[in-house]
Amino acid sequence: MSEQFGNDIITITDEDGVEYVLEVLAVMELDGTDYYALVPAETNDDEDLEVSILKAVMEDGEEILCAIEDEDELEHVYDVIMEELYKDEEEEEE
Repeated sequence: MSEQFGNDIITITDEDGVEYVLEVLAVMELDGTDYYALVPAETNDDEDLEVSILKAVMEDGEEILCAIEDEDELEHVYDVIMEELYKDEEEEEE
């Protein structure tokens, strides 16, 4: 499993043409597929962050991010990503 952590900012456009500016919390490869953990880039400190998990797929030779339709897949990926994110926080505290 490869992983990347950092403060990368990306802009994605949904099927209705609405743009979203998101911060990439993590990019993880699971079973040969890249998954992105994203939060809105501009939030108030008092807001609870809502983490979105998107799947990278190739479409017409271009990588696009799409929603994960399978609930079991989404739950598995979310659990793995959150475990990795919190593991790094715990290591920093030690």
